[in-house]
Amino acid sequence: MSTQDEARTFALSLPEVTQGEHHEMTAYRVRNKIFATVPDPGHLRVMVAEPEVTAAVAEDPAACAPLYWGTRLAGVVVELKAVRTELVYELLTEAWVRKAPPALARSHLGDE
Repeated sequence: MSTQDEARTFALSLPEVTQGEHHEMTAYRVRNKIFATVPDPGHLRVMVAEPEVTAAVAEDPAACAPLYWGTRLAGVVVELKAVRTELVYELLTEAWVRKAPPALARSHLGDE
């Protein structure tokens, strides 16, 4: 089980992350690029690539569902009360890496 407070604390611990609003939802951004949103208190939308969506849904289908914008797969919707906290952290990190500038991501991951 995970909570919004845990997700928020973790997201904001990543380098250069800010919290703001996006279409009346809380959004987490790195250098103005959204990597996660909060549609309601019980869910988190995380903008990861298709392989991560597929893996998260396969690992925990009761807590994770694909997020589509029209016909485009845009990420994963996570039901916080049903998901392992570690999976939330993994998804947030992966989403952050996708949106962060490459040098910042490499620096954070220790690849430099």
